[in-house]
Amino acid sequence: MLKLFTEKDVRKLVSRLKEEYGEVLRRQKTVTEEIKRENARLRARLSELEGERGRVSAALVHAVKTGETIREEGKTETENKRKELDLLAEKCRVLSDRLIKKYPDEEDVAQFESFTQSLHEELGLQAEEESGFHMEDVLAPKKPLDLGKLCKDLGLMEEDE
Repeated sequence: MLKLFTEKDVRKLVSRLKEEYGEVLRRQKTVTEEIKRENARLRARLSELEGERGRVSAALVHAVKTGETIREEGKTETENKRKELDLLAEKCRVLSDRLIKKYPDEEDVAQFESFTQSLHEELGLQAEEESGFHMEDVLAPKKPLDLGKLCKDLGLMEEDE
């Protein structure tokens, strides 16, 4: 039989394959090391971003709570200012009634009464005649105050039958 390869050719081939395999193996190790370094860098960045996400999440929760608190405080303040304004309008009405009784013909008293009526209209308050409630009777009662009757008159309590 014919010999296709000599021992020398085989040794050369093996040597060349070994050299090529060694080069491929070195390149593969270099790529593997680069991937490991990149992986470590990405893990560190991921850890950093997760920490930031936690802080951002906490900040958002805090901001929402603060917003709700501010909204509630604003609502309460608005309600209180409205109550103060209503009370002031009622005091103006009482003062206007007193001035009309004392000085029925004075022009400035009539102007003040007109202002008081427009103030009540703007605030959506009922006039004394419509509600049947007299603030002056509560502030300076002419007779002992019957709270039960007052509550019934205001519709806050049902009448006994």
